[in-house]
Amino acid sequence: MRRRLPSTQSLACFEAAARHQSFTRAAQELALTQGAVSRQVAALEEQVGVPLFKRTQHGMVLTPAGADYARQVAQRLDALERDTLDVRSRQGAGDRIALASAPTFAARWLIPRLPGLALLHPQLQVHIEARSRPFLFSDLQVEAALFAGTPEQLRQWAGTRAEWLFAEEVLPVCSPALLRAGQPVTPEVLAGMPLLQQSTRPEGWRQWFDAQGVDAEQALAGPRYELFSMQCAAAEAGLGVALMPTLLVQEELAAQRLVVACRRPLSGQRGYYLVQPETEDRPALADFKAWLRAQAAGLRV
Repeated sequence: MRRRLPSTQSLACFEAAARHQSFTRAAQELALTQGAVSRQVAALEEQVGVPLFKRTQHGMVLTPAGADYARQVAQRLDALERDTLDVRSRQGAGDRIALASAPTFAARWLIPRLPGLALLHPQLQVHIEARSRPFLFSDLQVEAALFAGTPEQLRQWAGTRAEWLFAEEVLPVCSPALLRAGQPVTPEVLAGMPLLQQSTRPEGWRQWFDAQGVDAEQALAGPRYELFSMQCAAAEAGLGVALMPTLLVQEELAAQRLVVACRRPLSGQRGYYLVQPETEDRPALADFKAWLRAQAAGLRV
């Protein structure tokens, strides 16, 4: 059956015009004339049967249907681009899996271990997308995600199944310059020090102080960072105390660029999981999961 699909040229012109809200800027990006972009979008509107743009005295704006279609088209074009890059990189050999992972976890725990996977499966390529929050697998086009969270968060991630890998332990760390004589302090003293906050875990410090039985009025105060790598850099710079998963700061602690601010780790609240849609594993993903389980088991010993 012949597919009733618009041309990729018309979709690319529409996506660029929607993103820029301008045919002229879209034409400049695509190295086309403004008239060519306008004709491609007009042809697309005729094919889908609804107006995608509304012309006004001040230019043009997307219609509600156009805005919704633009989001979908951008996702599909991104996926086609990734698929094309995958085929080119493999040169017809080997297999690959696409994962999502929290950026700092990928950089500091997963990637340093991938040479071991390459020894076992030299033809397997692992592509990693950075994601720190739950997402729709259909939007991102990945097969699995490495996620740090709680069972409650996982229950809200619809259409997925999760496999527990290992528990997370968090510990307050800071620059040695923030501690007198470099010695750890009590939770009560820590409550009066500047605290660095994590955007994806806004209640992290409050949970830690509650576990210590300390009423910390400033538990939610302090500069906020999206990534643990940013929080770690801020702690090294002496901006405050960071509540960090211990497995992400091993190098900094060993080099004494960071030191333990209070020897009261908190564990058991969160864990690391492999999350995936409710689908059957491809052989490549099954190989990766077997290797990942062995790595996680070694960490739990």
